[in-house]
Order: sequence, then C-alpha cells, then structure tokens
Amino acid sequence: MSVITTPIETLHLKSTLRLLPRAVYRSQRIQVFPPNIFSNTSLSSPLRIDPISQVGGSRNLWRRYASDNFSEMGLDPGADPFKVIEKPSIVDRMKKANSILPHVVLASTILALIYPPSFTWFTSRYFVPALGFLMFAVGINSNEKDFLEAFKRPKAILLGYVGQYLVKPVLGFIFGLAAVSLFQLPTPIGAGIMLVSCVSGAQLSNYATFLTDPALAPLSIVMTSLSTATAVLVTPMLSLLLIGKKLPVDVKGMISSILQVVIAPIAAGLLLNKLFPKVSNAIRPFLPILSVLDTACCVGAPLALNINSVMSPFGATILLLVTMFHLSAFLAGYFLTGSVFRNAPDAKAMQRTLSYETGMQSSLLALALATKFFQDPLVGIPPAISVSLISF
Repeated sequence: MSVITTPIETLHLKSTLRLLPRAVYRSQRIQVFPPNIFSNTSLSSPLRIDPISQVGGSRNLWRRYASDNFSEMGLDPGADPFKVIEKPSIVDRMKKANSILPHVVLASTILALIYPPSFTWFTSRYFVPALGFLMFAVGINSNEKDFLEAFKRPKAILLGYVGQYLVKPVLGFIFGLAAVSLFQLPTPIGAGIMLVSCVSGAQLSNYATFLTDPALAPLSIVMTSLSTATAVLVTPMLSLLLIGKKLPVDVKGMISSILQVVIAPIAAGLLLNKLFPKVSNAIRPFLPILSVLDTACCVGAPLALNINSVMSPFGATILLLVTMFHLSAFLAGYFLTGSVFRNAPDAKAMQRTLSYETGMQSSLLALALATKFFQDPLVGIPPAISVSLISF
C-alpha cells in the first residue's frame, strides 16, 4: 500500500530536510515513519495521516531528529532554535548599578579635584537628606528574616560590635593624636579622624560580604544594623570622650540628628516594605542608580568645597593617615576574628566578614555630623577622604 501525502505536507517535509546538516543528510537515511507502522494495520481500513501544522510540524520533526542524532555531538537537543534572546531592560540595568559604585566614586573624586565647580552646588545643607535617602534604601531592601537567621550566631555579632565600637575608636584616637602631635596638623583634622572612628559600620560592608561570601551576607547586615541602631547613643558618647577635650561636642544634638538621619529612614523603609510590598517593588529597581548618584555627590562635594585644604601641603599627610587608619582597622578585624574562630569551618569567610565590618565606617554619617556640629570646616576633610577610600 502506498502512502499519499498532500502537496502542503510534502512541501513542509522538504523544507525540514533542508534544515539538516548536509553531511549528516548524505550519510544517514532519514526515517520519517517507524518501520513497523503498517504491521498491525488492516488493509481494509484506510490509512490516515494527520496533516502537519504549518508552524509546529517542521519544528517538532527537527527536534526529534536532533534528539536522536545530535546528542553525541555536544549539542542541546532541547534548545529552541526559534527562541529570541531578549536584551536586558533599562530596569534590569538599574538594578545592577551598585556594581559600578567604585568607578563612579573614583570619577567623582577626580572630577571634584580637577574641576571643583562641578560639585560646589551640592552644599552642606544637602548632606543630611542625602544620607537619609541612603538609609531609606537600606531599610527597603531588608526584612526581618535576615535578622532572625543571623542572630543564630551571637558570638560573631558581639565580636563585630567590639570591633566597631572598641577596636576602631582606639585606632582612631591613636591616629588622630598622631596627626596633631607628630605631624603638626591642625586640631580639627585630628578631631575629624576621631569622628570617623566613632560612627557605625558602613552598608558597603554588606555588599562586599555578598560578593566574597554570600552565605554570610545576612550576618553582615545584622552587625551593621545593630551598630547603626545603637549609634544614636554610642557615637555621641564616643565623640565626647575622644574629641570633647579638643572641641565642643553637642551630644543631644547628635542624638537627635542620628535619629532623624539614620533610624527614621531605615524604619520607614522597613515599614514600607512590610505594609506596602507592591509600592516597594515598584520603586526598588530605581534605588540602586539613585543611591550611586547620591553617593557620588556626597563624595565629590566635600572635596570640592574644601579644595584649598585638600590640595594644601598637609593634604597628602591627611590622606596617608586616613588610609593607614582604615588599613589598621581591616587587619585588626581580620586577625582578631582568626584568633576567636580559629576552629570554625568557615573561619576564613568569618575573618573577611569581620574585617569588612571593622574597617568600613559610615563616613557619610561622620561627614554629616562634622558639617552640622563643628564650625571649623577642616573637621569634614578626614570624613570626606574616608568616604572616597572605603567606596573603592
């Protein structure tokens, strides 16, 4: 019995065979129908062949052939040759804006030093709202699950807190004292270094931990959040203890300012994320790019506004002292953690996480406090340089 195909079916079978590699087509005989298709077929009953759909028939035939013959050639027989690869949308690109933060900070630093008017419009009155926006972005990207999971390691949290508010202030006091006594820098410069050592951990430490040790990112978030939440009391008291004998410190004013700049925006972000998730999801993709631009202004503006002091003969000395302060804090956190968690299975990861937490400070908070509570603008130079360093 012969099998009759319609002209349309014949046309589609021929078009499918043209898709096959020429070498394979010549060396192998293509069996469109199984060999036993007619074994149980009654001669009295007419043979019916379902028409091949004009779109799906050729595609399915090609997939069956590829599955049988191309597996050994390292090809993916399940791949759809008709699938169109979509380009990332603008929203997807904005979500990854944090990855270019070091490059933007470096560009802002160079631009502020070469052409200060590019940032002088961003005066000190904008520092507090700018920092509040960054804290809001932190709150809207956090949830209670991160905190509950990380609180299972209280020993690590305690060690991170000790590094933030004991080891780091001691180092800040040493380098601030050396700036005034050994390098003969003005007293406000030493006070600025000490002020940097009194603030809480930087949210950038969470991002650094996520890049190197993603499993410990929630722990880093908890340590930074705890130091940030308690900064409302600890930072003013440490500032009074370390700087009070050199410059007057408004403790009550600092407490009120930290509540407004840090605690309230983070709480607002958490509540918005909890109560209005649709609103949070709508604005969250825009936060990374806005945060990068915000940070760029906060880095470039202090340098541009204090360009004469930064470019003065002692500007290089300040840069050296601030750099050595951060480097010492990184090393102290790393080796202190190594001595405590020596036998832990993730000891190296813990060392890196605690090192980030100890060496990275919320220098933007120190800069906001310096511009608001200290009359001498020189106090803001070490925090401005610190912002540039820890963003790299």
